[in-house]
Amino acid sequence: MKNILRIRTMMKRILLPIAFLLIALMQGCAEKAPLMADGESKMILKAFYNSSTDSVPHYIPMANAKVILQCEYGVLVKSTDANGIMELNDLPCAVYNVSVRMQHPSDKSITLVGTKLSVATSMEKVAVDTIIAKSVSNSGIAINEVYAVGPVSNLYFYDQFIELYNSSDSVKYLDGMMVMRFASNSISEGHKGPGADEGNDGDIDGPTFMFKFPGKYGEKNYPFPPGKFLVIAQNAMNHKKNYSTSVDLSHADWEFYSQYSATDIDNPNVPNLINMRPDRPTDFMIGLTGDIVVIANGKDENWQDGVDISTVLDGMEYQRTTNSDKTLDYRIDRGSILCPPMYSGRSMQRREPGVDTNDASLDWEIIPYPTPGYQK
Repeated sequence: MKNILRIRTMMKRILLPIAFLLIALMQGCAEKAPLMADGESKMILKAFYNSSTDSVPHYIPMANAKVILQCEYGVLVKSTDANGIMELNDLPCAVYNVSVRMQHPSDKSITLVGTKLSVATSMEKVAVDTIIAKSVSNSGIAINEVYAVGPVSNLYFYDQFIELYNSSDSVKYLDGMMVMRFASNSISEGHKGPGADEGNDGDIDGPTFMFKFPGKYGEKNYPFPPGKFLVIAQNAMNHKKNYSTSVDLSHADWEFYSQYSATDIDNPNVPNLINMRPDRPTDFMIGLTGDIVVIANGKDENWQDGVDISTVLDGMEYQRTTNSDKTLDYRIDRGSILCPPMYSGRSMQRREPGVDTNDASLDWEIIPYPTPGYQK
């Protein structure tokens, strides 16, 4: 009998941590060391950038640079040492996509980014690799933050917003620009999925909500200054009055407004993006567990046959699980980010404003609370 009790006690000690681990994995997407892996390995990574201005390269170590490792088990964020070297022990055996990034020491408007895909690790040998970073100076408008899941509450999500950032050194213009949600053309209905190029004709299909800034493409009435954030609120109001855990969007830069809805809230002090689809009269809403958000310059307004990829400025996809189908066309973004839990108050943000390597799994991160109009 005593032996049975000992066995039961030992089983509890073993199973309880596993249970807590599984719960943690299901409930959150915080960046922690990948878990539940098959074996442990070691990786040594050396990162450099070329500081030369002529044809003769001059490689400088990327000291104290951020290193992002993404694999099937999750995302791990580390850093290089003063010599540009990162050495990791006890790393789960997997195939990693690795990104190294830092601000250029002499030009803060430039980010140095190096990426290495499919770095395989094993218990048999040490994975050693070198990454040479390139200068990334994005010259346009990008999606910088998507807040979708709602505050710590009970079924409240009307405080959603999308934040844009002008990463260029010049004024951009918003006239006619479109903000879209892609959720149609599902795979279960025999399609390629929302945001895919259904007919291989150079456009993306399946827009559900389409709202646009006033004016037409090419006009210059609505400037977007360089280095500035721009917040588009689902409802431009102080949501803290409803839930203290929410956010004040009463001073948002813009507001989604459906002129076809009799119930949509309109803040008269905030300018509107208007609904392009009378057949979908509701306000602009994005999914709490997964969705695709795309911005386009508005040159192609004929959305019925798809939105021309050449007019797309940026797009991002967030998903419920790692097993979800990736459907947004790879020419817009080849990755995705796991969505925070519903009603957790967390948000999704670019790691560095405007830095877009077209891989959301490396470019985006989950932050503990929304930051409309600024970077955490």
